[in-house]
Amino acid sequence: MRNAINWFEIPATNFDRAVAFYSAVLGAPVHAGEFQGVPHGFLPADEGGVAGAIIAGAVVAGGDANPGHAGPVLYLNAGDQIEAIVARVEAAGGQVLAPPTPIGPQGMVAIFRDTEGNRVGLHQPPM
Repeated sequence: MRNAINWFEIPATNFDRAVAFYSAVLGAPVHAGEFQGVPHGFLPADEGGVAGAIIAGAVVAGGDANPGHAGPVLYLNAGDQIEAIVARVEAAGGQVLAPPTPIGPQGMVAIFRDTEGNRVGLHQPPM
């Protein structure tokens, strides 16, 4: 097994708003498209790397996935840009829940709430 995660979906109640939020916060386009007839906002990822998408909550996992703050926290790779990404969260409509925080030799983490109410983490590997 190469990675514990190979695909993820972030549920959204307002797909267009969520795509705009993640595009602004990540500073890279989130490409809107379809997969099996379902709108997806494909997050930037390297070829062959772990990838994911924003997807309407009503169509994820059989129709019962809803945005929320009480479930697992997914950490997006911030590269060396964690400070810049966090600085864009509130302007894009989100809320910073935990600012960039060193975690020893593993780098730094931060947590924000997106426009849909999901808690999402950022991880900056050690430089």
